[in-house]
Amino acid sequence: MTQSQRPGRLGVGIVGAGRVGAVLGSALRSVGHTVVGASGVSEASRDRIEALLPGVPVLEVPEVVRRSQLVLLTVPDDALADLVSGLAALGAWQAGQIVVHTSGRYGTDVLAPAAAGGAIALALHPAMAFTGTSLDLARLEGAAFAVTSAPMVAPIGQALVVELGGEPVVLDESRRGLYHAALAHASNHLVVLLAQAAQALGVAGVEDPGRMLAPLVHASLESALRAADVGDAAQPPSAGDPGAIAALTGPVSRGDVGTVREHLEVLADLAADEDALDVVESYRALSRAATQRALGVGRIDPDQARALLDALNEPAPPEDRS
Repeated sequence: MTQSQRPGRLGVGIVGAGRVGAVLGSALRSVGHTVVGASGVSEASRDRIEALLPGVPVLEVPEVVRRSQLVLLTVPDDALADLVSGLAALGAWQAGQIVVHTSGRYGTDVLAPAAAGGAIALALHPAMAFTGTSLDLARLEGAAFAVTSAPMVAPIGQALVVELGGEPVVLDESRRGLYHAALAHASNHLVVLLAQAAQALGVAGVEDPGRMLAPLVHASLESALRAADVGDAAQPPSAGDPGAIAALTGPVSRGDVGTVREHLEVLADLAADEDALDVVESYRALSRAATQRALGVGRIDPDQARALLDALNEPAPPEDRS
């Protein structure tokens, strides 16, 4: 029996062939589903369809939905609600049709207009960054997917995730916003933090900041992830849980106020010369958070924490405009 002859194979439509949609469509195709159409307005989207979904027709959104048993909505968060309601106004949704969106922000409430037409609503968010290339297909293996749905259709969502090679993690509708904020805080802000560190190293004369940062950052990340792996998502670690901050090193964890003050001084100089005020403010904000967590687990005492916070809260010296 070929993959396309296996039971439960679906005709899949991709609405929004961006980085996520084209990759997931390709992954579903590889396990025997048929991609019946994809929508893509930009040249980049059409290029992705050609590269990852060769032979799949590029269609208008209503036609993609009309042809599909499984509709994959992979559009920006802010466009999702209007898209779903607009298609409902056209009478596009079909009874028994599976409608999946991949937004981390939303659960299935945003799909209510489709569900009112008899569609099966699923929210499946892959917790990974996409490049929009074939490299992502291998990275799907073992990736966590947040699955939100009505209980009776949850097995459908979980089965789709398993077919994609991922690991389904059931998430309540009311927790989607907090879940997505946590992922964005970790991933997006890590990128900003490393860009700031690389800028400072470059000004310090380091020719290859990435090479210098890599061993340190990889070790810190691995330690932090091990510490964060508490095995019970229902009871995450508190700020006072030693496991939550075990990976913290550096001057804050030692209560070295003098070192922190020197860091603030040199970063202020960097900001004055290199238009890098965001580096100073990030250092202050994250050092305050590190101070509170180090105090909570007893790495520093209240007097050390107070001295650190005093230093971190001191106003920056006025910029010399002469």
